[in-house]
Amino acid sequence: MGKEFITIANCSGFYGDKLSAAKEMVNGGPIDVLTGDYLAELTMAILFSQKMKRGDDKGYVGTFLKQIKEIAKSCKEKNIKIVSNAGGLNPKSMALEIENILNEQSIDMKVAYIDGDDLMPKIHDLTKLGEEFKNIEKNIKLSDSNFSPLTANAYLGAWGIKTALDNGADIVVCPRVTDAAVVIGPAAWKFEWDRNNYDALAGALAAGHIIECGCQATGGNYAFFKEVHSFDNVGYPIAEIFKDGSFNITKHPDTGGLVSEGTVTAQLLYEISSPAYINPDVIAHFDTLKIKQIEKDKVHVSGCRGSSPPDKHKVCINLAGGFRNGMEIILTGLDIEDKAKVFTDALFKSVGGKEQFEEVSIQLHRTDKENPSSNEEAMASLLVSVKSQDQNLVGRLFSAKIIELALANIPGFFAQSGIKPSGPVIVYWPTLVDSKHIKEKVYFNGNQIEVLPTSQLEFEEIYYQKEPIKIEDIEIKDQKDIYFGQIFGTRSGDKGGCANLGVWAKNSTSFAFLHKFLTVEKLKELLPDLMQFRVERFELANIHSLNFYIHDILQDGVSSNDRKDGQAKSLGEYLRAKKIKVPQSIIEDN
Repeated sequence: MGKEFITIANCSGFYGDKLSAAKEMVNGGPIDVLTGDYLAELTMAILFSQKMKRGDDKGYVGTFLKQIKEIAKSCKEKNIKIVSNAGGLNPKSMALEIENILNEQSIDMKVAYIDGDDLMPKIHDLTKLGEEFKNIEKNIKLSDSNFSPLTANAYLGAWGIKTALDNGADIVVCPRVTDAAVVIGPAAWKFEWDRNNYDALAGALAAGHIIECGCQATGGNYAFFKEVHSFDNVGYPIAEIFKDGSFNITKHPDTGGLVSEGTVTAQLLYEISSPAYINPDVIAHFDTLKIKQIEKDKVHVSGCRGSSPPDKHKVCINLAGGFRNGMEIILTGLDIEDKAKVFTDALFKSVGGKEQFEEVSIQLHRTDKENPSSNEEAMASLLVSVKSQDQNLVGRLFSAKIIELALANIPGFFAQSGIKPSGPVIVYWPTLVDSKHIKEKVYFNGNQIEVLPTSQLEFEEIYYQKEPIKIEDIEIKDQKDIYFGQIFGTRSGDKGGCANLGVWAKNSTSFAFLHKFLTVEKLKELLPDLMQFRVERFELANIHSLNFYIHDILQDGVSSNDRKDGQAKSLGEYLRAKKIKVPQSIIEDN
């Protein structure tokens, strides 16, 4: 690896991503490191369920083993390192399984694994030491939640990965590390970065954040999708990281998709809150970096500044939140609201009243049109869901009572499948724990190496103070009605029980208008169903962007909320569909 940068390719953005992607990334062109990100908050609960059903030696991402079987030989021949968080709840067992695969194929590759993220065995003792595990959104102590923890995993950083690579590991199996850690670690290994080389680390964090969700950085889910020349075989993202932390984002040649300033900006805005992006290794200030197209399907990112990491680690706790059931009822034609009332009154009378449930959600979505030109245009959607600690109360009986009304209630009755899978509710509980309690360990060649968090080492505390960016003044005149999405891009997603909505402009003039126009109040006016939620606005003028953080819109996470779009993936496109008044000069510049 004598070249001036390290090439890190990602083959997975979630548990269930394209199985052949690993092989395609290894064979599609020269790379130094292959990474895979498989974990999300809910994934940890899924792996817990797997472990309970299949035994204590499970709880990892099994599909990764299939990928290893396909790529191990090629990775050995090409000297490609592999770093993944597929270890989930059981990195040790996964490491042993990988070693078995390597032995079966007579491949000499060395495997390391990391642990120390699992706090479940320590929760009681840590509580005695004063850790309250307060929900960082709700400010409620875990002991006051009335729910039982299923999993509790701290987000580890990159230094365990670097340690494993420093000691000669070819494959590093990680537990719950931060999504970007699988990129930061190899970059720190390649360039021998010190713990306090915060600017370089911040750049690698930004690179990791951009490529962590796979094809979302290369044209997937892109607002201006008509710019993407092909959605056939969309290429997965590659980061070419330099010693100073700057990097290029690209993809393998002869693949579909697109790498542009827009696709990179969109992914940078994905699932963030403040531009000060917190990681256990560094705080990266996304409002300091610059993005520039340098050639077709290659974008250069530079200038990301970094600050000292916090002295607390984020922890994802999944709680057993009881059980749920629900169904979507289609109401058609006239008197939609009256039909909704007649149906819901009859339903809840038949099951003994609403009060016996811990939570009842009734949502009427008026998608029907006046004087419809098709059957579908006459339809509205009634979403009914219930939650309870009593599984019997929200089980088959509740579903049966809905079906009993099929021939005995409103005209035109028919139902869709459940709005959410009936069964257990998983409550996402984001919290913090003092980093001094984190005991990260690397296991390699029969040795055990402890890795201390950076905040527990004696480094000077540094916090970068961003210089303000002057935004040009713009005169609002000669306005024309257009759709928001004709000139502005968006990207939205979930952050536990919250959601983010990133918005960007293609040039400084359009951003000047966006900056002045899209206040929190204006956003709520355009999207009135956000009115009840607390919304924060953050500015990233360096990349012509705003980010809106919407608190509690997803209740207690993906599994617990009653929204039709439980991960807020469509929120950005909802905004782009709204009509606004824009100066003619802005329209002409786009």
